[in-house]
Amino acid sequence: MNLAVNPYISRITIKPGVRSGRPCVRDTRITVQEILRWLGSGATEEEILNDYPYLEKDDFKAVFAYAAQFPDARASGL
Repeated sequence: MNLAVNPYISRITIKPGVRSGRPCVRDTRITVQEILRWLGSGATEEEILNDYPYLEKDDFKAVFAYAAQFPDARASGL
C-alpha cells in the first residue's frame, strides 16, 4: 500500500526524537500502537476522541492503514 492507494497513511509521522521513533498520529505523541491497544482493550473511537479531542476520525483510518501496511511490529517499529 502506498500514498496513491491510501492517502490516510500520510497522517502517521515518525521522528527519531519523539516516542523513540515510533509511528505517531499527525505529529502528536500518540502512537499507532497505543491507539490499537486502546481499541483492543474495548475502548471505542468515540471514547478515545473524547479523551484526546485533538485527534480526528480520520486518524483512526490512518492507524488502520499503517497497521495493515506494517502488520509485523518488529518491521514497523511499533
